[in-house]
Amino acid sequence: MGNSIGGHGDTEKKIKLKVEGVQEPDVAAMEGSLNAAGRRFAIVVARFNSFITERLLLSACDGLLRTGAAKRDIHVARVPGAFEIPSAARTLAETKRYDAIICIGCLLRGDTAHYDVIVNEVTRGIGQSAQETGVPHAFGVLTCENLEQAIDRAGLKMGNKGFEAALAAVEMASLKHAVSCQLSAVSKNKSKKGSAPSRKNPR
Repeated sequence: MGNSIGGHGDTEKKIKLKVEGVQEPDVAAMEGSLNAAGRRFAIVVARFNSFITERLLLSACDGLLRTGAAKRDIHVARVPGAFEIPSAARTLAETKRYDAIICIGCLLRGDTAHYDVIVNEVTRGIGQSAQETGVPHAFGVLTCENLEQAIDRAGLKMGNKGFEAALAAVEMASLKHAVSCQLSAVSKNKSKKGSAPSRKNPR
């Protein structure tokens, strides 16, 4: 009586897709290396939710040391909470003593009634500090719904975001150095061409 739905044959047809490897563009690319030797780093860490932030801090230091940074070139600045991180990061960046700043904190929606406002301000402040000072800032501030998520991101199931932030800081510091060297070389070449003595036509 009722209308029958078409057989499974139509829905079971196999669709063959041709997957091709993505070729890299044939152009020179600049990128940073994971070599922190000879570079200086500042880590701004919030004391609020220290159970999490201290784990992030330890892994960030481990990441810097593993990539060649010296202990004497790693400076830690502690602030009350995540909201204070951008101000401290900017103060450190403006000294021009550091190749990169690592920002570490932990915000839990359950613990902070104005969670969204704080997250937006911290994110904006860190980004603005990096852009206006020219010093790379690595974002190691966890923004989680609950403590369980934070624990997972601080070394349990999802790696450690402090370690990842440290590697990002090392790579960006290296990239900035590479760009600066290239710009310096271009500037020198231009100045040499501009100062070359002009040849006078013989009479």
